[in-house]
Amino acid sequence: MNISRKKQQEMLWTMILSRKFSDSLVELCRIEGKIPGMMILSTGQEAVGSGVCAALEPSDVIITNHRSHNHLLAKGADPKGLMAEIFCKKTGCNKGKSGTLHLAVPEVNAPCTTTVVGATLPIAVGRAFAQQYQQEQAVTVCFFGDGAADEGSFHEALNLAALWQLPVIFVCENNLYAGAQRYEEHTRVKDMAERARAYDMPGIIVDGNDALAVYQATLEARQRALDGQGPTLMECKTYRCRGHGETDPQHYQPKDEIRAWQEKCPIPRLGDLLIKSGVITAAKLEEMESMAGNIVEEAVHFAEESPYPEPHEALEDVYV
Repeated sequence: MNISRKKQQEMLWTMILSRKFSDSLVELCRIEGKIPGMMILSTGQEAVGSGVCAALEPSDVIITNHRSHNHLLAKGADPKGLMAEIFCKKTGCNKGKSGTLHLAVPEVNAPCTTTVVGATLPIAVGRAFAQQYQQEQAVTVCFFGDGAADEGSFHEALNLAALWQLPVIFVCENNLYAGAQRYEEHTRVKDMAERARAYDMPGIIVDGNDALAVYQATLEARQRALDGQGPTLMECKTYRCRGHGETDPQHYQPKDEIRAWQEKCPIPRLGDLLIKSGVITAAKLEEMESMAGNIVEEAVHFAEESPYPEPHEALEDVYV
């Protein structure tokens, strides 16, 4: 793979920033009453969002789900705005009205986070249709989990996207669990990518813990879409190292399985590779980790010091 040094460092940086962001939220969730709502993290899956978004242009759109922090940070969202929104503060990217599960960052072309399982798919198809209709040189990326791929919306969306040859990339983050159900308990096919055959589109299996492989696959799918050849289904095989949410004790996940996947963590995997290939030094890696930690610390401080929205603001921004 011929990937520039700058892109390789960009992917490593957004993965490190995402992990520091998530680790901070883990600690904050342990403080009673600190953060409202259910906290759902993507610890261990960062190579997917970072690899995909590194292959996109600013004009490209992402539609994401409840595990959105990594996707949004990798697309360029401001950590302070995200953290303040998670705290439901007025300075948040959605003025404190969305919280952690419904984040939207239109300025980086991330207009929608939805927690409805499978809902990202038809929304992404609609956005891709608009891009095609308006003759934009851009694509839409749809993130969803393996559980969402068993919803009717998955099949409807892929069918229509294929029929109209829409510029959309369907990215399935197969982390082996849909809630508390293992993959083989809810899906018969061994590889989700096999389902692409039914819609006459490419179905690609990617190592979801290898950011460089994810980047390359996305780059090719994006070019295919821009060339008018339609959608691609990418199955990124990865693992959810934490529970479905931070109140989930993970009793159903074998401890040795979790440890085995933690050893495949995408961050040290890429970091070690870049050090070995001379792209960065060990000192540079330490600097990146320290910088990311400082940025997240500043974001938390910003969120804690920010005011809550006023009661009269509740009915503002209802209609666009």
